[in-house]
Amino acid sequence: MKLQTQISLVKQTPTIDYDSKLFLLGSCFAQNIADKLSYYKFQNHVNPLGLLFHPLAILDLLQRAQNSIGFSEDDIFFSNGCWQSYSAHSQLNSISKAEILEQLNSALHSTKEQLQRASHIVLTFGTAWIYTHIQSQRIVANCHKQPQKEFNKSLLSTDQLTQAFESIISIIKSFNPDATIVFSISPVRHLKDGFIENNQSKSSLITALHPVVNRAPNTHYFPSFELVMDELRDYRFYKQDMVHPNQLAIDYIWEKFQSSWILSATELTMKKVNRLQKGFAHKPFNPSSKVHISFLSNLTKDVNALVDRYPFMKF
Repeated sequence: MKLQTQISLVKQTPTIDYDSKLFLLGSCFAQNIADKLSYYKFQNHVNPLGLLFHPLAILDLLQRAQNSIGFSEDDIFFSNGCWQSYSAHSQLNSISKAEILEQLNSALHSTKEQLQRASHIVLTFGTAWIYTHIQSQRIVANCHKQPQKEFNKSLLSTDQLTQAFESIISIIKSFNPDATIVFSISPVRHLKDGFIENNQSKSSLITALHPVVNRAPNTHYFPSFELVMDELRDYRFYKQDMVHPNQLAIDYIWEKFQSSWILSATELTMKKVNRLQKGFAHKPFNPSSKVHISFLSNLTKDVNALVDRYPFMKF
């Protein structure tokens, strides 16, 4: 008896291995995948400006990198005891004006560097709803819990989204013509916008994105949204907030991503890394025992053997 509809996935090319360099941008789902890549010691960088939820926020970062438009005092504001930027996530907030500007411009430099060297660029979009700061008339990446009356909320049209996606691809290719681009729609439910509004948003993203992906060379779509909506289809795969997929769902999607994108021959090394990660996470009853000391010695030998082959790995 078949109790689940399943999405048919095939192995994509060029596949990801330990020589690949990945750059991930977008919502918290991009961070989820980056965490998995980091756990298995793949070379990856994620969200220099923190989480970015809508396509125009990502496009703004890429345009700044392309045109070398650095962040200045005009791009920050002071509120609730710290300096913040409407272009970045709150994780970059700082009590120091100099520090936040340094962080923002360091993130811009990192973005430019990663765009130039990445073999694979993964972009995950969470919403098509945007907020425009009324006073400055700038579309923000994050409202930073400022009063709602200071913003106008609107839904990006299909044409606006199409133009944004095409511009994102164009900028990436201007930096790195050979980069493989993987688009995805985040399965995170933006219920603060409303149930109906969340569905409007996801539908708009999907409608605009697929024609762009279909006609752009070396550009792909990974169905993270569909995997949660159509294969899992159960609230037990969400955290208690009923918004974010839980660890079981993340692990499931990671397995699908691995089967679709990661070179099969790489799995042996992934198993070695996993064994080492679990070994270092083990908490012994007696840390000074001969058995545990021998265990750590063997772990160190295995780590050294891996690092000799992959010098970028850090344990």
